This record gives sequence, structure tokens and C-alpha cells, in this order.
Amino acid sequence: MGQSASYDAIVLGAGGAGLMCAAVAGRRGRRVLLLDHSDVPGRKILISGGGRCNFTNVGAVPERYLSTNPHFARSALARYTPSDFLALVEGYGISWHEKTLGQLFCDGSARQILDMLLAECAAGGVDLRLGHPVEAVEHGDGRFRLSHGTRRYEAPALVIATGGPSIPKLGATGFAYDVARRFGLKVVEPRPALVPLTLPREEALFTSLSGVSAEVVASAGGVAFREAALFTHRGLSGPAILQISSYWRHGEPIAIDFLTDTRPGWLRDAKQAEPRTSLKTQLARRLPERLAEALAERLGVRGELANVPHRALEEAERRLAGWRFAPNGSEGFAKAEVTVGGIATAGLSSRTMEATVVPGLFAIGEAVDVTGWLGGYNFQWAWASGWAAGQAL
Repeated sequence: MGQSASYDAIVLGAGGAGLMCAAVAGRRGRRVLLLDHSDVPGRKILISGGGRCNFTNVGAVPERYLSTNPHFARSALARYTPSDFLALVEGYGISWHEKTLGQLFCDGSARQILDMLLAECAAGGVDLRLGHPVEAVEHGDGRFRLSHGTRRYEAPALVIATGGPSIPKLGATGFAYDVARRFGLKVVEPRPALVPLTLPREEALFTSLSGVSAEVVASAGGVAFREAALFTHRGLSGPAILQISSYWRHGEPIAIDFLTDTRPGWLRDAKQAEPRTSLKTQLARRLPERLAEALAERLGVRGELANVPHRALEEAERRLAGWRFAPNGSEGFAKAEVTVGGIATAGLSSRTMEATVVPGLFAIGEAVDVTGWLGGYNFQWAWASGWAAGQAL
């Protein structure tokens, strides 16, 4: 293969974190090589937010991230904030808007965010090379060496920014974990996150509601989210379910409050005010009709409320406020937006993202055991961790 071309730093993975890291380091005068096995950089950026890129969230605080070490993300998130990224976006004249729950989106296309990051890389003189897998990664004499296509490269610093295994159709793999383990870093068992959950056959009544959605409060693993839940032909999806899926563990139930704005005793009050109405009618005023019908059928409360004992109404209320589903799994990495778990934070500096046992080795973005909520949080972690490593290179 001939002689290796030499750089100050090699960044593996041209996704959000890798692009950010390379751009920051390049702007600081470092000679940076950015490699990716895909022909297209930033593929997750392009599909995010329905093609409009939910590029950050104004509420990106450490408490909204999952990690074995919940404090690890604090330093990077404090030093590169949503306002910092927004200033970059506005500096490129990209118009944006805020949707619900602090989510920021492009008015136009996600392509604008990718083009902005590529322009930042170009301004920093970053050498971007695509379309070949990275192979034969080695380390010795304080230098990292690897091959990409037919060429060999080396540098004193190597950044792992190849993400996790979620959405394999975009080229996602567990490559980051293989490299990390090769250099003695531990990996927290990865699992799908922000992913639809599946229901067993005995819940066919609910899977028959495919396409029906309602605002609910979903609870699991000690947390709760109030957003829309969507019934699918396989189980449950929608923002509330995607959020809770990151905390849900196989074998555990999830609880759904279908009547988030009713007060205790509302069914008894309804019985008194409108004794001739049925539970189905009362529910249909608050929920989609097909869902109301399914819930009333499952509760077994039929006929006029006047003929239903108070105790049966109280039991119906209780179940509707904490309906228990027992998912039998999720739709897996194929449908997961991100990955929980990854390269263990115990082996990394929270300030620089550098491995404590291998000087010059860094890990950033989704490859690391830090996972944000739905709604721009994971991009903010990509920008913040990429910035932190880019400053340290």
C-alpha cells in the first residue's frame, strides 16, 4: 500500500458528531482527516425531523439524558449549549422555528444543517474521504494507523464517531464498539431506544386500532411522558411510547393514563348528570371513538351508567388512569432512532472525551453511553461532545 499519509487527527464517522469535531479541530489549525464508509455524509441528519432536522432542544439539560453515569454529559453540555449551535445556524442564515417542548427545526430542509457542517469542515481544511470501510486499525509508538480503501493513514489522535447500531439501513453498525474493545475500553450493552414497542397476540384488540392516536401519559422505569401515543398493527408507537422505550426493560409493564385531564370521581359525576349515557359514550367525548369502544369493551362496562354500580365505575376509572400493557419486545435496531448504552463513560474524560487508558483516543456522539430524549437532544449531544473533543485535539 505504500507510505501512510500523516495527519494531526483522524475522525471516524461523518455523522453529526464527527462533522462537528472535525470542523472545530480544523478551524483550530489541526490537519484533520474525516473518514466514512458511506458515500453520503450525515445521513441521519438528512432524514431527521421528517427531513427538516430537529437540530437541538432548548431544554437540553443533563437530566434528560440516560447514561450509566448520569453526570458524565454535564461538562460538554454546559460548554457547548443549544444557544451556541443556534448562533452557528443563524450565522449561516438558516431560518428555523420552535415546535412543542423546546424542539428547534429548520424552516426549510435538513440539507441546510448538513451543508453548514460541511462548509465548516471546508473552512477548517478538513480532508473528507468517503465510500470505503475503515480497516486494520492499529496503535503503536503513540500513533494510530489504519486503511481506508487502498490508502493508509496515520495520526497521533483518533476519534470514534461512528454512532451505534440503530437504523442499519442507513449503514449503522457496531463498528465503534469493536474499535473501543480493541483498545481496552468497556462497552455498556447496547439496546434499541426511541423505538416502537410490540404487543403480544392477546392484545389483538388494541393492535386492531392501527392508526389511532391519543394524548396520554406513559410511564415506565420511574419516569413519565405526556405526549401522543399511536396504536400500530404491531403494538404501540408515537412520541410518548418512543420516549418511554428508552427506560423500558424487557419483561416490565408500561402504564398508560388515557384520561390525563379528568379528576377522580368523574364517572360517578357523569352517572349523576347523565344516567342514560354509556361508558363508551363518555369515553368517546374524550378519546377517538374506536379507542373509546375498545376500552369500554375490555372493561366490560355495558349499558346505561344508571345501571352500573359505583364500585364498577371506580374500578374503570382506576384502570383507565393506569392501563397496564406488557410489551413482548420492541421493533429493534431497525426502527430505533438511537441506541442506549455504548462505549462506557468510566473510561473517558467528561471534559475532552479522551480515553483515560489510551492517550489520543477519543469517543463522541451516539457511540458513547449517553442517550438523549426524543426531540433534538441527541443532536445536541453530538454537537457538544464533538465540540469538546475538537477543542482537545
